[in-house]
Amino acid sequence: MTNGYLIADRKPPLREEIKALKGIPTSILSDSLGRYLVAKQILPINKTPLHICANAFTVEVRSGDNLMIHKALQMIMPGDALVIAGDGEIDRALFGEILMTIAKKRGAIAAVVDGAVRDVDAFDRESFPCWAKGISLRGPFKDGPGTINQPVHIGGMLVNPGDIIIGDIDGVIAIPRHLANDAIRLGKEKQIQEEKTIASILDGSYDDSWVDKVLKEKHAL
Repeated sequence: MTNGYLIADRKPPLREEIKALKGIPTSILSDSLGRYLVAKQILPINKTPLHICANAFTVEVRSGDNLMIHKALQMIMPGDALVIAGDGEIDRALFGEILMTIAKKRGAIAAVVDGAVRDVDAFDRESFPCWAKGISLRGPFKDGPGTINQPVHIGGMLVNPGDIIIGDIDGVIAIPRHLANDAIRLGKEKQIQEEKTIASILDGSYDDSWVDKVLKEKHAL
């Protein structure tokens, strides 16, 4: 690192694992893995959010400054999701239509921003999924410093380069590389379990006796 700048090589994406996790809701994966892999207060910008599952390409910037995002977009590869740690500040937009257009042209499939974005109508028009902490029309500085392909925190969630980013209408989670296979197995099991629960509610066979059992154990009944 020199003067606050650090650019590292990207990690190869977990292609088969990404393929297997596509379509599983973030809520189910979060519940399956302990309910802590969640980026808090980072929500979909698109009016019609799309489910994405992608390789995390991480960049960290100074609050209100997007110089290193421009550099990251020179390195990004098809299938990546750009994950921007912007210190959670929403005073100035870090990402807008121009950067979104570059990202899409180079094959990125989404952006996740712990900070503000702008030109939000462009994300819907171009069907480019984006999650962010807020919206600001004020533009950014371009002075640096920042890092690329280093661990970052977004919304209190750790994201390592090459982790699997999953986003949908409920928000964003990151699956660490070493938990990818567990996430696939547990997520699919949980999805089947929830489908059976909903079916039992609809057909009248749902058993909620566990509620009173828990309350009795807590001496509340």
